[in-house]
Parts: sequence; C-alpha cells; structure tokens
Amino acid sequence: MRWRATFRIENHELGAVLWSCAYFFCLLCSYYILRPVRDEMGIVGGVEQLQWLFTGTFVVMLLVVPLFGAATRRFARRTLLPAVYLFFIANLVIFYVLFNSDIATRHVARMFFIWLSVFNLFVVSVFWSFMADLFSNAQARRLFGLIAAGGSAGAVLGPALTAMLVKSLGPVNLLLVSAAFLLGAVTCIRQLVRWADAAVPVADEHAEPVPMARAATDAPMGGGILAGLSLLFRSPYLLGIALYILLYTWLATFLYFEQAHIVKAAYTDSATRTQVFAGMDLAVNSLTIVTQLFITARLVERLGLPMTLALVPALMLLGFAALGAAPVLGVLVGFQVMRRAGNYAVAKPAREMLFTVVSREEKYKAKNVIDTLVYRGGDAASGWLFAGLTGLGLSLSALAFVAIPVALVFALTALWLGHRQEDLRNLPRVQPPR
Repeated sequence: MRWRATFRIENHELGAVLWSCAYFFCLLCSYYILRPVRDEMGIVGGVEQLQWLFTGTFVVMLLVVPLFGAATRRFARRTLLPAVYLFFIANLVIFYVLFNSDIATRHVARMFFIWLSVFNLFVVSVFWSFMADLFSNAQARRLFGLIAAGGSAGAVLGPALTAMLVKSLGPVNLLLVSAAFLLGAVTCIRQLVRWADAAVPVADEHAEPVPMARAATDAPMGGGILAGLSLLFRSPYLLGIALYILLYTWLATFLYFEQAHIVKAAYTDSATRTQVFAGMDLAVNSLTIVTQLFITARLVERLGLPMTLALVPALMLLGFAALGAAPVLGVLVGFQVMRRAGNYAVAKPAREMLFTVVSREEKYKAKNVIDTLVYRGGDAASGWLFAGLTGLGLSLSALAFVAIPVALVFALTALWLGHRQEDLRNLPRVQPPR
C-alpha cells in the first residue's frame, strides 16, 4: 500500500502507532491550550521574578522525582501511567477553583507557571518512556517521527483553540478544556496496554525482536525510590544524555528570558500578548508536523543519528549570532519558531531514540530523572545566570553572544552521543548497556 511506503509502517505495528499518535495528540493538545496562558502568567507574575519561578520549578521536581520512583516500585505500568494523568487532571480542577476565588491573582499565576512547567516535562517524559518500552531501536528510527507528528497535530490544535477562545471564554475556562483532552490520553494508554498484552511478538524488517509487553514485563520494577539517580551516575552514556539536556536547557532558557523581555517591551495588553504566544505556537507546530510526517525518518536514515542530533545545536549557534546582531521582535520570533520546530520535529525524536538501547528500568527511572530533574535544574541555573549577567549590565545582544560557545559544546556532545548509541545498539542485550 502507498501509505506503508510513505510512512514505513508494518501491518502488525499499525494499531500501536495509531493509538500512540492519538495518545500524544491528546497530551500535547492539552498542554498547548495552557502554554500561552502559562507564558502570560510568567509576565503577570513579574518578568523580574522569572528566575525565582524556574527555581521553584526545580524545587518541586526534587519532590516529585522520588515520589515517581516510589510509585514505579509499587505499581504496574497499567496502573501507574493512567494514575499520573488523573493526578494532573485533578490539579487542573483545583487551579480552576483557585483562579475563580478571591486569592491574589499574582500568587496563583506564579503557582500555575511552576505547576505547568512540571506538568509538561513529566507527562511527556512518561509518554516517551512508554514508547521506548513498546518499540525496538529499529522501529523507533522508522516510527518515532510519525508518532511525534500525532503530538504535533495536537500541538497545532491547542494554541489554535486558545487563540480563538481566550477572549470569549477567558483564560481560566481553558483549564477545563485542557483537562478533557488529558482524559482522552488516559483512554489511549489503556488501549495501548491492552493491545500490547494481546500482541504476538513479530520480527520487524531489520530482524530485531519487537519488545511487546507481557504480564511479567508489566510488573512493578522494584528498586529504591532514588534508583533513577543511581542508574544515571553509573552510566557514562546516560550522563552524556544528561549533559545534552543541560546544554539544551541552558540555551533554551536564555532564549525564553530574551523572549519575555522583548515581547513585554513590544506589547502592553495581556490578551494581545497571549495571542502572540499562541500564534508562535501555531507556527511552530504547523512547521513541525510537516517535518515529522515526511522528513524526520528519512533524515535519520540519510544523515545518521549523530548528524541528526547535531542539527538543532548548529541552528541555535546561528540563531544566537543573529539575535546578538539584532535583538528585535522579528529576529526573536523567527529564531524561536525555527528552534522549537527543529527541536520537536528532529531533535526530540532523535533524542528519544537514545533510550531504545538501555534497560527497561533505565527507560522509566533514569530517563525520568534526566527529563525532569536535570532539565529543570538546568532551567533554574541558567535563569539565575541570566539574571546575574543582566544585573552586571549586559544587554540582550551581549547575552545572545554569550550563548554561542555553549551551542558549540552542545553540538559536539550531540555528535558523541549519536556515535555511542550506534555502538551500543550493536552490543548483545545480555545486560543493560553502560
């Protein structure tokens, strides 16, 4: 069939791919309905306080990661994954009540900014852990771009709904719309677990076994609540991934802070700023979905994983050079749209492929530490660095130039990781690779 040739899906994979796309669609639609609201809440809470918000997010992560580690010890995947999303749905209802109460808006805005910054990393990390658990390395190279496109479709609809509805419904009522999509993600998880339990393992076109779930593999993983940290520090490969994430967050946070300052200077109306953020999200995700559907898998195949991972670092190096030369709204928007689209369409699927060659415990526990604690730790540190350099009198232009050597190190780290992953995937799978 033509669709098989275009999207490179085997017949036995179709059900899993469709449910995975639907799962990621609901998840990112839910998040992107709220993302423009979060960005506006960051401004409402005070641009000068952003570094505190990033620090608050990191502190919350310090509390959440051990709790997730404890949950993986006790609960099977079929119970754990839906419970994570139901917990966040309950949080959305609580915020809906708080925003409609007499509590000071600025304090609730700061709480919501921190909460959504935890939410988006945590739920997406859980999603990709599940995907790396269901699909083999060879399948991931063919299918992760397509699965990510399902999420991008939701990421297109989310900001479009926000842009259309924010002035008529108001930002607060969008929380309930987001919760409804998150509930849809729970339904998809249950279908995927049911499908995986019933599936018969079939060798894929690369003669690599399909690691479909069984009752035994769905059992709780055991281990200590801080096992993710232990696994991380014992593995140079996982530490390399953590460094990659740290460098990415360092650069992305610098760009986010520059965005907040430039947009605040350009627009004074809150609803207008929310629409601008939603418009950027819409542009990013429209570009992303086209790339994921038709380019990502072929890019990995033709360039190899090392060069694919290094594309976004190279783009960020050029982007910060342009922003340093002209720190204005047009350059910022162009850079931010290209950077985020490149990350979601190319770097993110490629980065998730790195985890297909590690053990199941590392996929859930160590990966969660990297995706949440390391990520937000990098955010907090770079936020304070940005504030400190601003306090020393550096301009937005100078701060952009400071980021250029970091982008170079980021690119070199990406190349090393890609080569290391290709080495590890050829090793016998007797023990978890280190």
